[in-house]
Amino acid sequence: MLFKDMKKKQLSKKDKSNIGKWDDKIRGLCEKINNMDEYYTTSSCAGRVVLLKGGIDKIENAFLFRTHKKIKFGELKKALKDIDYDGLVEFQQTTCILHVACASLSDAQKLVNKARESGWKRSGIMGGKRNMVELHSTENISFPIMFGGKVLVDDDFLKVVVESANERLERVWKKIERLERALTFK
Repeated sequence: MLFKDMKKKQLSKKDKSNIGKWDDKIRGLCEKINNMDEYYTTSSCAGRVVLLKGGIDKIENAFLFRTHKKIKFGELKKALKDIDYDGLVEFQQTTCILHVACASLSDAQKLVNKARESGWKRSGIMGGKRNMVELHSTENISFPIMFGGKVLVDDDFLKVVVESANERLERVWKKIERLERALTFK
């Protein structure tokens, strides 16, 4: 199948993400990429804060709380209070991630170079049937926060985590904006 046909097929698919649409903070970047002949996005996340069922194996209905916005201390406290789960619960502030199909290997390398120049440090070309690029930044926090229905850390710690998570999300969103501005290939 030709690249343009694969792109048309991908972009006509129904969004299968948990939220059913692009995150607002990454929408402009995805639209810009998808308007370029050499690229199309296959998945994206602008960064988020989640509470999820912990463990090594993938767990169904793992998300106990999720937001793609900055979080407030009271919001986190309420989310923790509302959790009805006795297993391990993890707090995660995740960074942006974007998967992009590229028409050629040289197009993939150009995109990786622009991403790295914009601060997306963990970005590279993935092997496989298509020329795929994974753009990934480095800002994240992850730790066990509850076990047996009991919060494992005190409020002072949670306040520091909320502040740090929000600062990291701001850095992530600035990198998304920088990459969007940088995406001109001449």
